[in-house]
Amino acid sequence: MSDQVPAPRPPGRPAKYQTQREGLLLLAGIVGLMWLLEVVNTLDSNRLDSDGIWARSLGHLWGIFTAPFLHVSFQHLISNTVPFVFMGVIIALHGARRLALVTLIVLVVGGLGTWLIAPSHSVTVGASGLVFGYATYLLVRGLFDRSALEVLVGIVVGVVWGGALISSVVPHYGISWQGHVSGAIGGVVAAYALRRERPSPTGEGRGTTTAAGALPS
Repeated sequence: MSDQVPAPRPPGRPAKYQTQREGLLLLAGIVGLMWLLEVVNTLDSNRLDSDGIWARSLGHLWGIFTAPFLHVSFQHLISNTVPFVFMGVIIALHGARRLALVTLIVLVVGGLGTWLIAPSHSVTVGASGLVFGYATYLLVRGLFDRSALEVLVGIVVGVVWGGALISSVVPHYGISWQGHVSGAIGGVVAAYALRRERPSPTGEGRGTTTAAGALPS
């Protein structure tokens, strides 16, 4: 009599699930930090709003690292949280390291751009720069990686959020279009910096090795 045994689990699947889990946990941690800070900010009469990006102030240059986690109200936070989570999940499924690198690149490039071109005597806070960075990263990464699936994901992101994103770069009082545009540039930079290297036509070298600082999808 023959015995039945469970089919072997495909190799690498547990590692893939662990990578995705770590990415999602990091995303949850970022969102949780934003909400915690907004609670503190509300209880403290919104004093944390002064820790944002002060245009061209060397003394407040560090604000590029704190501004994305601060919001002027819960309404502002909610409006950023929804697209941030939607796009962040897609990136987080490639792991915590990928999410951290994309976030850091967008934060630095977008933050410096905002610091340089925002109106004088203005302070910019909010995660919308990161949202724009995530969006453009997802929109263009398929072109740099030459991946049809990633291009399709970018099209879905464009269909779902394209209209809202485009309208947000039109100047409105109290809205930092400079932060949106700078964040979008940061997303393109991140997609290029983290692109997959293509195998050498001659077969020389390691072939599937990624560029310095890049991660395989």
